[in-house]
Amino acid sequence: MAPKALVVGATGIQGSAIAAQLVERGWTVYGLSRNPQVQTGVRPVAADLTNPDTLRDALDGIAPTHLFLSSWLRMETEAENIRVNGGMVRNVLDALRPAGSVQHVALVTGLKHYLGPFEAYGKGSLPQTPFREEQGRLDVANFYYAQEDEVFAAAERDGFGWSVHRPHTVIGKAIGNAMNMGTTLAVYATICRETGRPFRFPGSATQWEGLTDMTDARQLAAQAIWAAETPAARNQDFNIVNGDIFRWKWMWHRIAEAFGLEAEDFDGIVRPLEEQMKEDAAIWTDIANRHGLAEADLSRLASPWHTDADLGRPIEVVTDMSKSRQMGFSSYQATDQAFFDLFEQLRTDRIIP
Repeated sequence: MAPKALVVGATGIQGSAIAAQLVERGWTVYGLSRNPQVQTGVRPVAADLTNPDTLRDALDGIAPTHLFLSSWLRMETEAENIRVNGGMVRNVLDALRPAGSVQHVALVTGLKHYLGPFEAYGKGSLPQTPFREEQGRLDVANFYYAQEDEVFAAAERDGFGWSVHRPHTVIGKAIGNAMNMGTTLAVYATICRETGRPFRFPGSATQWEGLTDMTDARQLAAQAIWAAETPAARNQDFNIVNGDIFRWKWMWHRIAEAFGLEAEDFDGIVRPLEEQMKEDAAIWTDIANRHGLAEADLSRLASPWHTDADLGRPIEVVTDMSKSRQMGFSSYQATDQAFFDLFEQLRTDRIIP
């Protein structure tokens, strides 16, 4: 049977990269989202993951061989995150069950598997870095675990294989995405350049001085597809980062250079982006109008709260990639180049000037 993929969350940072690489490899690709966008080579499917009845109707007749899950909804509490996001995974798997076509399910979660959910983020007893898959779960409720459990239960019942992919902060393009550090920093740098404001690191001393890593969306996509096509990767969980490590005291200056800015060295004062950018909506609208940009709504481009959560962490976050490396996954991406590639794409698409 020729491979046929259903990418859930196809317009997001992760899903769009997965869909694009599948198309490049000649797969038949369906992209499910609440509001589909035009994506080259992707057949759009409009559906609400929280509504089982309409979801079944939307997926009727598609019969994918491979399912890539990279979608979630942020709720007010972790209990609600678990109920809603676990339910969305269950709804998709239930809707596809009658066709009996699914051979592999790839679920994208993240490093909150090791760091804890938003309500307990970076608190309590955490595993040592670098994080390794063998360290397992924390003793705390987490919607990532609920999503995994839905996949595991369905795989046991229906006989398909699975893989779980845990990226660090993802660099990639998506408009209206809730967790988008790359575009957030691009917008912040643009505002600093246009207004003459200083380009100030918003995070903690630990992140400025300590080692960290990130994940290019293209790197994540490559691993998810590799796992789907590699028998040894069946029923395995994998960390996925770029393969390099850096300190933000170096990266901050690299990003500043990409916008023709002089970066200030960190002075020990935490200045969250959410505070720095709270009055910037009108400024961005003016910038967008003057430069003829495609999106004038700052809230659809920047997610300061999420960037603050990552850059404000009081702990080092470094990820081990040995498991997939030993199985043959050898892809690598320099993180500064990942940022530069994103900035170039944003300029080409008239998202930033």
